[in-house]
Amino acid sequence: MPTNIKIGLEIHGYLTTAKKLFCNCPAIRHAAKKQIKPNTNICPICCGYPGAKPMLPNEQAIKKLIQIALITNCKINSKLLWNRKHYSWPDLPKGYQNTMSGAYSIPLGEKGSFESIHITECHLEEDPAAWNPETGSIDYNRSGLPLVEIVTAPDFNSSAQVISWLKKLILSLSYIKALDSNAGIKVDVNVSTGGERVEIKNITSLESIKQAIEFEITRQAKEPVSRETRRWNGKKTILMRKKENLEDYRFIPDPDLPIIKISKQEIEKIKASLPETPMQKLAMLLKQHKIDKKSAEILSSNLELVEFFEQVSKKIPASFALPWVTIELLRILNYSKTSLDKVEINVEHFIQLLNLVKLEKITVLKAKQILNKFIPKSFQPKAEKIAGKQETEKLVEQAIKKNPQAVIDYKQGKQEALNFLLGEVMKLSNRKADFKTAKELLIKKLK
Repeated sequence: MPTNIKIGLEIHGYLTTAKKLFCNCPAIRHAAKKQIKPNTNICPICCGYPGAKPMLPNEQAIKKLIQIALITNCKINSKLLWNRKHYSWPDLPKGYQNTMSGAYSIPLGEKGSFESIHITECHLEEDPAAWNPETGSIDYNRSGLPLVEIVTAPDFNSSAQVISWLKKLILSLSYIKALDSNAGIKVDVNVSTGGERVEIKNITSLESIKQAIEFEITRQAKEPVSRETRRWNGKKTILMRKKENLEDYRFIPDPDLPIIKISKQEIEKIKASLPETPMQKLAMLLKQHKIDKKSAEILSSNLELVEFFEQVSKKIPASFALPWVTIELLRILNYSKTSLDKVEINVEHFIQLLNLVKLEKITVLKAKQILNKFIPKSFQPKAEKIAGKQETEKLVEQAIKKNPQAVIDYKQGKQEALNFLLGEVMKLSNRKADFKTAKELLIKKLK
C-alpha cells in the first residue's frame, strides 16, 4: 500500500432556492420525489436560446453560499466575478457554463478549513442540463439550477478519513438547510499516490466514494498513471478522457453579468443568524444536560430533533424526556418513513403526554399508543383511569382462562409464553393496566 497518498474532494450540492440561478424558472430538482415531465420548467435563458441574456444572479443562492462559506470558515470576498467556462458537450447549449471558478474568478469563499481539512475555495455555478448519451435526449429542467462547489486541499490520506469528514460536513450543512436533501451530493475525487493526479467524476454515495478511492489507490500502485479523468461504474474506475488543463476551458469574464458586491454588514447579519454547529450542540448537550455521549450524538445528528428536545426539557426533566425523544419519537418517525420537519407534532402536546405518564394518569404503554397516533398531526392527549389492582387481577384471570396452551407452555419453561400472556392482559385493559403490577399478578397466578 502506497504511503504518500493524497486525496482531495470537489463537493457539489444543489442549493435550496425557489428559482434557478439566472432566470425565474422553478428550481425543481431532478432528484425530487415528485416526477416532473422533461423540459417543462424551462425558458429561453436556461435553454441558451440565441440572444437570451441572464437575469441578475439569484439573491437567495448568494446568501446560501455565504452561509456555507461561514460554516467552512472561509475568508469571504466582497467582490465576485462571473466567468464563462467553455466546453462542447450536448448538456451545455450556450457552449459555456457560468461559474465563479476559473483563471480570472474571485470565489465567494477561500482559504478556509473544516474539521482540520483545508478548504481551497467555495463557489457558485449553474448546473448543465441532463443529457442521456445512450438516447441522445436532453432534459433542460436541471439546466441553470444553482450548484455550490466546495473544493478541499489534498489533505486526506485514506477513504475512511474522507467518509468520516464528509458525514460531518453534510450534517453541518443540514443545520443551515442550505442543500436540497432529496438531491444529495455529487463528489469528484482526486487521488494521487505520488505521481499524477487522477480525477474520478460524479460519485453520488458515500459507499461508492469509499470503494472508488480504495480501487484507485490499488490501481495506481500497479499501473503507470497519467493525468486523466475517470468514472466509477460500481466495480472499477474507467477512463473517460485525458484531464483538461485550466487553459482548455478558455475562461473569460462574462460581459453579461456584473461584479457582485457584498457588504461587511450583510455578511455579519448572515453570520449572526447561523445556528450552532452539530459539534457545538454535542458539547452543549454533554455539559448542560449531562446526557450520555451516544444519546447526545443521536440528538445532534438532526437539528429539528435536538431543538425539539431542548424545548421539551424546559418543562420535563431531561433524563425523563430523553428516551421518549431518542427512542420512542424516532421509532414512530422511522416506522412512518418520515422526519420531524415533515410532520406536525406540537411540542406542547408531547410535553402534556409525558406529564400524564409522570403523574401516572396514563400507563407507559398507553402513552406509546397515543404517540403512534401523533403521526402525521399531534393532538391534546387526555388522562385515562389506570386499572387498579383488583381490576388488573380480573384481567389476568381472563387472560389465563382464554389461553390454556400458553399456560402449559410457561409451566414447561417457555419464557415467551409469559410475554404473550402479558400482551393479552394489556390488550384486555386497552393498555390501562400497569405493566409491572400485571406481570407480578400473572406470575403469582401461574404458580
